[in-house]
Parts: sequence; structure tokens; C-alpha cells
Amino acid sequence: MARFVDIHPVDPQPRLVAQVADVLREGGLAAFPTDACYTLGARLSDAGAKQRIIDIRRLDDKHHFTLMCADFAQLGQLVQLDNSVFRAVRAATPGAYTFILPATGEVPRRLLHPRKRTVGVRLPDHRVCQALLAEVGEPLLTSTLLLPGAEEPLAFGWEVKEALDHLVDVVVEGDQTGQEPTTVVDFSEGYPEVVRVGSGDPEPFR
Repeated sequence: MARFVDIHPVDPQPRLVAQVADVLREGGLAAFPTDACYTLGARLSDAGAKQRIIDIRRLDDKHHFTLMCADFAQLGQLVQLDNSVFRAVRAATPGAYTFILPATGEVPRRLLHPRKRTVGVRLPDHRVCQALLAEVGEPLLTSTLLLPGAEEPLAFGWEVKEALDHLVDVVVEGDQTGQEPTTVVDFSEGYPEVVRVGSGDPEPFR
């Protein structure tokens, strides 16, 4: 059964955040709220995490996984940003956006889009996420918690616990979360293309 950890959404308790981070460090898979909706997350270095997420969501090999970063220092190690793209991404973050960009050599090959050699990255505007990223000390491999056949992501911790009790290792209740996935903006060709409209305002990229 998954551990259930109730973290304050505005003032996350360090002791509880550390408990979730410990699960991730031990190779666990977490479900936690974000500024968009619930997400599945694990450490980048956990080679088995990708397959666990694929199995839960029944994803194909064209799916772009998202690397959730604490700040631009982490993001800049993972993706290539020219000045114009940097300014556009900087103006919209932190926020409910995922940006698809060419990956650097720091990204494990197994996490890249198989043809484009790109990866999704994002900087969340959610205190629980930010606290967890700071505690873990590295970006997290994440994917929206949208179950097969569902039209909307799960929005409440108790729903996640009920649905995934034996498939994840820890579920975080953070009270405040959106109910739409992120807006996805593809910068892989050097200009913005909105490929999914979600909780982030797409207008700055049109």
C-alpha cells in the first residue's frame, strides 16, 4: 500500500517533505499535486521509473516525459536555450507550462523522444513541488496523472490513493492543485508552437 502524506500547501512541513524525498531516493514512485494537476514523479537516475509510469498510463514511445526542475540552473543543464527562447520561457515561469526543447547530453537517452532527441521541462508554481525539488536536490522525471480512458486527471489525494494504492509508493495530499494538465509549448524548431492548451495561458506563445 502507498504511504499517504498530508503536506500543507502554503507552508510545507520540512519533516514531511523529507519523508517523501526519502521514498524517491530509495527508488520509489510518488504521486503529488502541482499547479496544473496531480503528477507521477521519480528521480531521473531511477531507470525503472519510466517503465512504471508507462505501465500505469499505458503510454506509447512517442510520449514526451517532463523533467520538473527547481530553477533555471537545473533546467539549463538539461535543455538547449538560445537567448530568445530563454526570455520567452523565463517570462512564463514558474507556471503551468511544459516546454519541449532539444536535450543536452546530461539527459539519459532513455528519457528522450526517440526521433527528435527532445524532452519536456517545466518549473512549477506550487510550494509543495518546489519544496520537494529542493529537498531531493535534482530534477524529477514526471508525467501527468491521467489514467487510461479518463478525460480529466485526478484532482484529489484520496482519489489518487484509491486508484493507485498498489502502483505507487507514496501519495501526497497538498490540498491546492489544478484540474487541467499543463499547456505544452514546443520550441524544438526555435519558435513556439502550442501543441496542447491546458492550465497555462497559451496566448503569450501564439
